[in-house]
Amino acid sequence: MTAERDESGMGGKIPVRWTAPEAIAYRKFTSASDVWSYGIVMWEVMSFGERPYWDMSNQDVINAIEQDYRLPPPMDCPSTLHQLMLDCWQKDRNVRPRFADIVSTLDKMIRNPTSLKAVANIPSVPSQPLLDRSIPDFNTFSSVEDWLGAIKMSQYRDNFLNSGFTSLQLVAQMTSEDLLRIGVTLAGHQKKILSNIQSMRVQMSQSPTTMA
Repeated sequence: MTAERDESGMGGKIPVRWTAPEAIAYRKFTSASDVWSYGIVMWEVMSFGERPYWDMSNQDVINAIEQDYRLPPPMDCPSTLHQLMLDCWQKDRNVRPRFADIVSTLDKMIRNPTSLKAVANIPSVPSQPLLDRSIPDFNTFSSVEDWLGAIKMSQYRDNFLNSGFTSLQLVAQMTSEDLLRIGVTLAGHQKKILSNIQSMRVQMSQSPTTMA
């Protein structure tokens, strides 16, 4: 978990992106709020370390959760595992599974690997106003070069194009391993590019048009 925290009016600081809504609002920390946090950690693991809620501000995260937005499944995440995450993120804390239930569910998945073969589809996502204003609108770009320029990573233009990532559709499928393979070795640059790729996927999934 990162050190990103948000001030609370009741004094002290809490990690908003990992915290259950009732814990944010009322400082009510229980086993049920821990289950919510565990669901976020599961999402982080399955997304290979993506930042929960990407570049959304803490206030936007709070607003989105209040509007019943939940993190979409990471790429290639089994649908059963994403459903477990969603169960952990039930607004009513009394409906969330207990940790004993989570252990039992995970044990059943391990004993029945075929249950992990179905991959979850990315559901509807929050509208653009919920996203941080610093995230570019990818529908305005006609090329990978334009996109790299917008996120101030133009120095990697040749790395992308020479490695075959010549369209935004292809870039949207990239992983951290792909970035290393094409020569993006600085951790800060990897994080920035991956964050923007994840945002690109979100915008692609809610756009009826296909980008170049």
